[in-house]
Amino acid sequence: MSIAPRALPVVQLRVPTDEDAVAWHRAFADPEVMEFLGGRPSELSLYEEWTARQRRLDAERGFCLWTVLDEGGDVVGFTGAQPWPQSAYGPVGEIEIGWRLARPAWGRGYVTAAARMALERLRAAGVERVVATVDELNERSVAVALRLGMERAESFTAPRSGQEVRCFRLELGR
Repeated sequence: MSIAPRALPVVQLRVPTDEDAVAWHRAFADPEVMEFLGGRPSELSLYEEWTARQRRLDAERGFCLWTVLDEGGDVVGFTGAQPWPQSAYGPVGEIEIGWRLARPAWGRGYVTAAARMALERLRAAGVERVVATVDELNERSVAVALRLGMERAESFTAPRSGQEVRCFRLELGR
């Protein structure tokens, strides 16, 4: 007897608002959420700058890290993409898809549903390929990348954490 895959929840994506900075700050203050991202929450000012940067990115490129809303319209996190920063490591020059959710939203299919929507928006914006960089120990995010159809590629050591990070790639096609 085969088990049918569970239906994904209905989610919405929106360009981050000023208020989303507060929601992100509150959602990501949980040490479990930040475990693979330095372990400590960031200041509200970082999220204020980050959401403003996402609004600019969406206006310029047609994509960003969008706020994820659950069925009731509550902010549960973000997903979307942005250019990999010019740095000495990682997939420089690539468009990176990413996701982060508040702890109470884990395990409900929100990331997979939202990231699939984000991939469609990225295709519509003309993005041909995305990468995801995931800490090798972050089994949940590795599973999401694989559910999205991404393939394992190179790995590298993140300079801040010293952790091994795996790069996943996905050709979006046209």
